[in-house]
Amino acid sequence: MLRYMSAYSSDQDLKVTDATGNGVEVDVATNLLNGTVRLSVLWTQEIYLHPDDAEQVAQSLLRAAAHGRRIARARGPEPDQRLSSSD
Repeated sequence: MLRYMSAYSSDQDLKVTDATGNGVEVDVATNLLNGTVRLSVLWTQEIYLHPDDAEQVAQSLLRAAAHGRRIARARGPEPDQRLSSSD
């Protein structure tokens, strides 16, 4: 039987939940195949953060961005998908 395996690796150091106490969580993960970074707000569409928690999320995104760059460099150059052909 095949098991589903995610290409994303979550930041295990990030433990941030909603300031209102409703259990909403933030997840920052890096795609191990292409280096893209995913920011997820789990269980809702928005989250309210205390200032210290907001800083933790920002630091996690910076770690994920650095990890993603290392993965992308290891894969080699690829066309920038953000640019459209009309530029």
